[in-house]
Amino acid sequence: MQGLGKTERGEQGRDIDLASMRSTMPASGPLQGVSTPTLNMNLYATKKTAAEGMLDIALFLANITHMKTVIEQGAGYRYYAAVLTLISFSLALQIVAGVLIIIIARRDLNVVSNQKRLDYLNNVTTGVIFVTTVTNFFVSFFGSKRTGFFRWLLARLHF
Repeated sequence: MQGLGKTERGEQGRDIDLASMRSTMPASGPLQGVSTPTLNMNLYATKKTAAEGMLDIALFLANITHMKTVIEQGAGYRYYAAVLTLISFSLALQIVAGVLIIIIARRDLNVVSNQKRLDYLNNVTTGVIFVTTVTNFFVSFFGSKRTGFFRWLLARLHF
């Protein structure tokens, strides 16, 4: 550890250097009357799940917009079927992820009997979101027809 002073075992089995801790404490010892803030894991998990849900909704709406653009371009587009299939698969995965996020958000993490199941559901949700991300990478790779916008922009900027 940092200092050369005496060490003590902490709550999680790690050595705590008492000399380095003394330098962060006031000379009179720990502050009197001040409680240490505790982290409410259930509140943290709920906020994290809500943020994931909002990002999932944003990606869902972007995929719907992309699907609309591909459909408007018509079946004459070279990768029409592939892109439409990938977007549909991505939307289905996002619906599954959304349902899993709702299930996770409704459970209480502080109940010990729920923790193992919530950990499993969180891992499954992470996997579904990863597959959705990879699917959206391929959707972007195949993309949509070139519009000629960049060529027009470069002509206007005299490049």
